[in-house]
Amino acid sequence: MTTTQKPVDPDHQDDAELTEFGYRPELKRTLGNFHTFAAGISYISILTGTFQLFYFGYGSGGPAYWWSWPLVFAGQFMVALCFAELAARYPVAGSVYNWSKRIGNPHLGWLAGWMMLVASIVSIAAVALAYQLTLPQISSAFQFVGDGTGTYDVATNAVILAAVLILFTTVVNAFGVKLMARITTAGVFIELIATVVLIVLLAVNITRGPQVVLETAGTGSGHSAGYLGAFLVASLASAYVMYGFDTAASLGEESLDPSRNAPRAIIRAIVASFALGGLVLLLALMSVSALNGDKLSTQGLQYIVLDVLGPTAGKAMLWCVLIAVTVCALAVHTAAIRLAFAMARDNNLPASALLARVSPRFRTPVLPAVVIGVLALAILVVNIRQPQIFTVVTSIGIVMIYLAYLGVTVPMLVARLRGRWQPAEGRFSLGRWGLPVNIAAVLWGAAMTVNLIWPRASVYNASAPFHWYLQWGAVLFVAVIAGGGFAYYWFVQRHRTGVLAEHRLESAPAAPATAPTAD
Repeated sequence: MTTTQKPVDPDHQDDAELTEFGYRPELKRTLGNFHTFAAGISYISILTGTFQLFYFGYGSGGPAYWWSWPLVFAGQFMVALCFAELAARYPVAGSVYNWSKRIGNPHLGWLAGWMMLVASIVSIAAVALAYQLTLPQISSAFQFVGDGTGTYDVATNAVILAAVLILFTTVVNAFGVKLMARITTAGVFIELIATVVLIVLLAVNITRGPQVVLETAGTGSGHSAGYLGAFLVASLASAYVMYGFDTAASLGEESLDPSRNAPRAIIRAIVASFALGGLVLLLALMSVSALNGDKLSTQGLQYIVLDVLGPTAGKAMLWCVLIAVTVCALAVHTAAIRLAFAMARDNNLPASALLARVSPRFRTPVLPAVVIGVLALAILVVNIRQPQIFTVVTSIGIVMIYLAYLGVTVPMLVARLRGRWQPAEGRFSLGRWGLPVNIAAVLWGAAMTVNLIWPRASVYNASAPFHWYLQWGAVLFVAVIAGGGFAYYWFVQRHRTGVLAEHRLESAPAAPATAPTAD
């Protein structure tokens, strides 16, 4: 006599990982494999990052700055591999926060989550500023403040355009993950097609060979370390692009089969971004009509596209860049909401009960979408008359992202060394390569954090007014956010920590959200 097995409910299996954290399922699972991939690659956003800071990379390191692209990829790929293994084991909202809490301790988890949350809010502002680098090049009608030649014309206009984008991402995210997923998927599809088309068009218009990436344009002459000093500064442009791949895991509670799909999405997103972005940068340098002059270091890739493709095709491509910027800002905002929700669910933020409330209609946290949007707008307003708004806001955001990632890779390495890390059975695993990859991820993260936060005038105070606190702005900002935030947590919030009753799994005890360290 044979018996038939009762079919496994896929939603129940997807929710199994939540029980380890004591959470009950609340968010609606609607995202498939491509949606998950789209979330990761839209955060990285090839056309957003390369077009936003090419001018800085080229101006700081000349054509040879291109080598920072494979260098940053190699380092971030080590981090992505670690994250993919974690995503297979713990595909939950607020990935960085919950991972650090689970494999480290609740205090480290809070700090990693806090740094990532603030960094995400800063990143929303930084990405939104990219509108200014593209829209006025499409038409001067988008330069609402002055004619762009005044000291504060560009910075002020950038804030206005960015504010419009942030309002859009706030509204879309408030209406639920389904609308966000549709817009993101369509945007990513357009971005990928546009990137391939751009690569082909640049390739058929090349005027010089690939040896162009060996030219430094004399940029090392002003550094005590020679070109190495210039190269380290220029690497900021590449570091800005290749992060955010953890978004695929942060949407784990809204994805189908997340323990399989999230790791694949993380790896595919960073590899695709590296390959396509690297070709765009290389072919742009090979096809632009001239490498001299200051337009490459002021107008960047936007100038190259118009120079090589002409005004009609060039502006059509810039509209595609604008779409990429839009979905990138949307993805960053989405990830920040999931992180805020995850921390609030553990009663780890002020007004947690309100921030963790899931709309019964839209099945998404609405209040975090609004609060995060308002805070991103506040960052823009503070910097409205800052001529270096692009590099300052962007640099600070990247530094904090790298620190938050270290809050995951370091405790993961400790867990490996102590034999307490167990990958998900039958899911993505690094196997024997886990330890060397994890070590490389930590070393890379630490070295790049130092490089990014170093108080260089060329990054944080390259033009007037010259003040010491502007040059040390990143150090001061990070110190205040990390130190002040953790002090608040230690003396106030940690005494309240615990999964809120309305989010707790019914069978789970009413214990503090102090998950044990790695298995």
